[in-house]
Amino acid sequence: MSRGVALGFVETRGNTGAVNAIDAMLKTANVEFVKRVEIGGAYVTALVRGEVGAVKSSVEAGADAAARVGELVCTNIIPSAHEEVFELIGVEK
Repeated sequence: MSRGVALGFVETRGNTGAVNAIDAMLKTANVEFVKRVEIGGAYVTALVRGEVGAVKSSVEAGADAAARVGELVCTNIIPSAHEEVFELIGVEK
């Protein structure tokens, strides 16, 4: 991916919401699945990356899907993530 890669996050409480969010995110826009992270206390974060508009659309769809079947905790989009953020989460830019 080139400069200006956006990162999108959907956090849920429970795995069912996370799986539904990931499915919706990947079906909605041209984004790449980065990883799914279990952070404890049943919280799960799903990350995608791509162009800003695609990431925004996918995160919105993922949030809606997660909320329909489980507990949506939060969402976040980093429009042009710094290279060190990619290092922090353990993926290549």
